[in-house]
Parts: sequence; structure tokens; C-alpha cells
Amino acid sequence: MKALLSMRAGGPDTLALTEVNDPRPGPGEVLICVRACGVNYPDLLIIEDRYQARPERPFAPGSEIAGIVESVGEGVAQFQPGDRVMGQLPWGGMAEKAVVPESKCIRMPQSMSFEQASAFLITFGTTYYALKQRAHLQPRDTLLILGAAGGVGLAAVQIGAALGARVIAACSSPEKLDLCRQQGAQAGLVYPNGPLDKEGRRALAGLFKEACGQSGANVIYDAVGGDYSEAALRAIAWNGRFLVIGFPAGIPAIPLNLALLKSCNIAGVFWGAWTEREPLAHQQNMLELLSLFDSGKIAPHISAVYSLEEGWRALADLAARRAQGKIVIRCG
Repeated sequence: MKALLSMRAGGPDTLALTEVNDPRPGPGEVLICVRACGVNYPDLLIIEDRYQARPERPFAPGSEIAGIVESVGEGVAQFQPGDRVMGQLPWGGMAEKAVVPESKCIRMPQSMSFEQASAFLITFGTTYYALKQRAHLQPRDTLLILGAAGGVGLAAVQIGAALGARVIAACSSPEKLDLCRQQGAQAGLVYPNGPLDKEGRRALAGLFKEACGQSGANVIYDAVGGDYSEAALRAIAWNGRFLVIGFPAGIPAIPLNLALLKSCNIAGVFWGAWTEREPLAHQQNMLELLSLFDSGKIAPHISAVYSLEEGWRALADLAARRAQGKIVIRCG
């Protein structure tokens, strides 16, 4: 089979399409013929050796796949050859075949395409966990989303709107803001490119406060980090919830006196670890998300699809922040 392998630490141009042996499923595992692989920010980090996990090279990045079950290992009871599934794995998804634990597979709805399925599990799973379990988002809450046109950002826009929140999208360009409005945001703003000096952060805080209104944001979904986090936190409501999602702009330094003055909660969102610790709650979340998909209230927005041979371009787009919603690699 073919796989897009990381041969050495570096950017997307260090990936190479290579012939490798087909994997075989062990006990409790499912072998999937991969039709599509979603691209996520950790895929960039892992090939640059900047992620918490450092697999032995060569390895294929890619943690979110969809395809057809080819065979199953001993003890697998939920799936059989021919089933259409989406799956989660730490790496290895950018290949024609991949082995996934049975517990990390979910049967796809018939109405869902392979491209949609490969862009659904992690992005919407992370966001729903963040808004439901960590922020306890309520109807009519004001939800401010940083990086709103990205994969998890657009998922937050859609889920927030579906749950009845007042969604405010913060993006880096007018074109991205227009997309967010099409996906359910009621208001928004365009923020400047960082890094920002003290005056720039103060001005950005003013933009966030103006967009959120006098009462502030009940929930802030921060998928950006860097200089943007403190500015957003200054616009939070009393008893607000600040969600720590990711750091493409860098790990922020937040003065904790702001949390005291606002009596707010700063909540980390580690979806992968949560799914391991609370598998039944994760399964319930996925049932609810698939119901929202079937009702037409949420669906991945896919801005580009690349072949496996050109898969490195997908990561290059992500690194350059050209992605709007999700980018998908078609593997077979």
C-alpha cells in the first residue's frame, strides 16, 4: 500500500509518498481501507517533533479517517468487513490502509460521505465536549469564538448556533468572517495579525468588548492562543467560562488577576484523554452529534480536497492558515 511518510523532522515538504507493507489487525483491532483522512493542526506539530507524542520514523501523520472495514482482529464484535466507519488513531491515517482499535471506530450514517466523516470525529467531538461538558453552554449565552473559520472554530459556530447561543465569530479576514456568518454566526469581527504589542492587545480587547456587548461573553472558545487570549479574556462576562482549545499563535501568558476580577473559570479541553476516561459519555456525545448531522444542523465545511500524492499540500495550507473549515486528503 501507499503511505505519506514523515522521513525526518520538518515541514510538509519533508513528507514522502512511499510503498509500505499492509498492516494487519491484532486482537480488538479493525483494518480500514482508508478513503479519506482529515487534516488537523497536531499533524503539523507531530511531523516537526513539537507534539507530545513522538513516534518512531518513518510514520504517516493523520489521526482522523473514514473508510471501509477490510478485516477485523480476534474479539471484534461491533464491526465486520464492508462496514463504513470513521476512526481515530494517534497517527498513521495518511495511508491507503490503517489499523484502528475497535473502541475508536464509529459507524458512519448512510447520508455522510467519506470526506465528511474524515472531518467530523475529532473536530466536532472536541468542540461538543468543550461546549457541553466544560462550558455548560446555555441557550442565549453569548459565545465568542477565536479562530472561528478554522476546523474546530467552524464546528463551534455550528454547534453554538444549534444549541441556541448568540455566536460571535472572530477571524483574521473579512472573507473568513463571511463564511462564519453563512455557517450560523450572528455577529463578528476581524482581528489583526499578530504578534501584538501592549497597545495592540488593548485595542483588540476593545474590539472584543464592543462585539460582545456590555455584559461580555458568557463563553470564550479560544482556538488561537498567543496575544489574543488575554485580550479576549478581558471581554468575558461575570462567571464566564474561558475554553483553552489550542495555540497556533503560541502559548499565552494570562494574568490570573483577570480571572479573579471576572470570577470566571479557565477550562482546559483535552478531548482525547477525556474519551479514554469517560467512554460512555463520549459515546453519548457522538450519538447527539450524529443526530444534529442527520437533522442538517451541523456538517463539516471542507474547503479543499487533495490526493494522497499531494497530501503534503494540505499540511502546507494549514501551516499558512489558508484553510477555511477542514482540508481532507482522499486516500483511496
